[in-house]
Amino acid sequence: MRLPVMSGVATAAVAIALHPLFQGGAWFWTSLGIILVVTGIGMLAAHYTLPYWLVPPAQLTAVWIYLTAVFTGPQAWALAVPTKDSVLRLAELAADGFTDIQRFAVPVPSSPGITLLTCTGVGLIAVCVDFLAVRLRRAALAGLPLLSLFVVPASFLDDPLGWWVVVLGALGFLGLLVADGRERVGHWGRTVLVRRAPSFVAPRPADDPSALRLSGKRVGFTAIALAILLPSLLPTLEPDPLFGFGVGSGKGGSGNAISFPNPVANLRRELSLPANSTVLTYLTSDNSSRYLRLYSLDVFDGEQWTMTEPTGRPEDRTSAGPLPPAPGQGPGVPASQVTTRITVSEEVRDLKFLPLPYPPGTIRIDGDWRPDRETLMVFSHTDTAGGASYEVVSAEPRPTAAMLKAAGPAPEAIRERYLPLPDDLPSEIRRLAEEVTGEGATPYEKAILLQEFFTTKGGFTYSLATQGHDGSALADFLLRSRSGYCEQFAASMAVLARVLGIPSRVAIGYTGGGSVSGRWSVRTHDSHAWPELYFEGAGWLRFEPTPSGPVGQASASRPSYTYPEVLTDRGDEPSAAPSAGSTGADPSSGPSAARRNPALDRDFGGVPLAVDEGMPAAAKAGIGAAAALLVLLIPALLGYGTRRRRRSLYSREAAPARESGPARQAPEPAGVTAVSAERGNAAGAAVAAAWADLDDALCDYGMAREPSESPRALARRLVRQYGFDAEAAASVTRIAAAVERLLFARTPGATGPMSEDVRRVRRALAATVPRGRRIRAVLLPPSTLLRMRAAGARILDGFDRLGNIRLRLPARRDA
Repeated sequence: MRLPVMSGVATAAVAIALHPLFQGGAWFWTSLGIILVVTGIGMLAAHYTLPYWLVPPAQLTAVWIYLTAVFTGPQAWALAVPTKDSVLRLAELAADGFTDIQRFAVPVPSSPGITLLTCTGVGLIAVCVDFLAVRLRRAALAGLPLLSLFVVPASFLDDPLGWWVVVLGALGFLGLLVADGRERVGHWGRTVLVRRAPSFVAPRPADDPSALRLSGKRVGFTAIALAILLPSLLPTLEPDPLFGFGVGSGKGGSGNAISFPNPVANLRRELSLPANSTVLTYLTSDNSSRYLRLYSLDVFDGEQWTMTEPTGRPEDRTSAGPLPPAPGQGPGVPASQVTTRITVSEEVRDLKFLPLPYPPGTIRIDGDWRPDRETLMVFSHTDTAGGASYEVVSAEPRPTAAMLKAAGPAPEAIRERYLPLPDDLPSEIRRLAEEVTGEGATPYEKAILLQEFFTTKGGFTYSLATQGHDGSALADFLLRSRSGYCEQFAASMAVLARVLGIPSRVAIGYTGGGSVSGRWSVRTHDSHAWPELYFEGAGWLRFEPTPSGPVGQASASRPSYTYPEVLTDRGDEPSAAPSAGSTGADPSSGPSAARRNPALDRDFGGVPLAVDEGMPAAAKAGIGAAAALLVLLIPALLGYGTRRRRRSLYSREAAPARESGPARQAPEPAGVTAVSAERGNAAGAAVAAAWADLDDALCDYGMAREPSESPRALARRLVRQYGFDAEAAASVTRIAAAVERLLFARTPGATGPMSEDVRRVRRALAATVPRGRRIRAVLLPPSTLLRMRAAGARILDGFDRLGNIRLRLPARRDA
């Protein structure tokens, strides 16, 4: 009966590997129920010896009934028996589940459809494991379906599974193999004993295969330990930066088209990575930071933002000269020429797009790189950006507030591409856009009011704990929770801008990062999303609705033209490029001075915002060395704790125990002898502790004690063999006499403090051994190692407890 149970346990243990794919635990408990159903049918089949070919159909039928009861109970007969309506409802839920899987990025919500698909898959795996391990007696082959549960998260996650998940799954499979081995060895019959066991060791049943099980468990646990620990000792690269995206979201394609990722799907993952790896570094001609854009998302389908597949013409290669002009940027808007030299880390892999400041004008880089004329995203069919160094010359527009207020309507082509919204967009979102920007008279003023709504007036907070980027999450973010990270802020502002008739899109890339020795460094946690809004004459301009600083994304910053102060009526006075020394255009003198510290604003000449540069390599090495030292000192700490506990027993005087007959000696079968005393006998506990301490000292210093030696004989031999002085000889004699009185006397008598006697004997023993042996006795005491080994053996034996469970089922009755 243990084999069907262990099959279910192994499946449940390995199924835990799916947990990074889901939000919440509803999927697991529902899957656990289906595993219990399959296991129950397998146990009944084993007890009543059903034909092996009949068990899988019975289990599949039980799985169907279980799914019907859990997901479509109201449509079923008696809440469990499948009907036509319940079957149709299950099919609808399965279709919804497939749709949700395509819509959501991991971790996906535990919707009924996704949970149904997950439970069905786990149930099928459980049936396969039971069939291979129990019916066909091929437990090793059962590892193949179990391995498939590990493959699923590995296919969707860039980060490796946690070590504890791998250990738990390996232990489940190891338990299945142990259960199979026990049944096989148990059928070999009675074994013949070659030599008699010692009289003090209880004989084992002749057919008990425990020795073989113990050896197998040791091999299995050693393999698991090596599989977990050995990779951690090998050198490896930092975790992938932003470039391990999953399924792409492009539309169409051709044989010469490149595949590109869904940038939004894993933006949150990059922001929450524990390792803040360096992605790239750069220098600018004006020593200021720049946002670096990778992707431009222009399509909002009501569920998420995606990008139209870019096209690169051969005549537009970066090697052919300047890039096409930036859409919408006219000659009447002042612009500043900035040169940026960028070096991408060699650890960045498979990146087909260049991180660039917008709008790029001329790019000097080796390879075949081409821009998309509409968005100026630069990509390559054949080259990758990892390890590349290149120079970008860009003409950044510096519009004044008056210019943006007077901007004319966008061309029809821009409006057709960058204004569409789904017809089913909630009306509450449309009303919210109108309410927030009611005071704005022009599209530019409305855009600034939108940004202020997100950054200061709307009560929004920055948090990575969000529920995805679908339409319902967007509505929840805007209307209820108002808590999210840069993706929600950027996507929401772009949607509201389109509601107001302002062409918008979402950019994905990096903030400016932090300055390190005069060079800007961009790291994984600088991954960012922001909206770009279109104004005729100035083209596409960046806005920043995401909170920055300690309460938001640390390295985010707002462009100078997006502060509310520029809305103040200054006539036609230019206000586009306030400098650190200017006064009239300095936002710190405006109404929002209390809200903002210009010293933290790069755009106004201040110092860079604080950026987490990660832990220095020296600190990491120090922590690693300290952790390794702590692990090595575990035996020493355990030994010290044991001696201290014993010393608290024998360091005080204990009253004699009441007469209760002679105590009995209970020798341990292991090499270290202990003295047992009656419970509640303080004198006996003190003597036993002192004798155990002395026994440990003999073991630590490599001095064997013969099992046949009495305490008095041991004391005489130690004094004679190691030349104890008078004090040490008297101490060991007193300890031996106390032990003998405890063992054989009717009234052992009072016991005085023995701490000084034990300490004196330990010093005398230590003086007879080399210094290396004394150091080992302190750092790696053999007595403690023996106890740790015995504890490990008990843990391994306890691993069989589940396999020893025997359920008493009613016996089969013959008719």
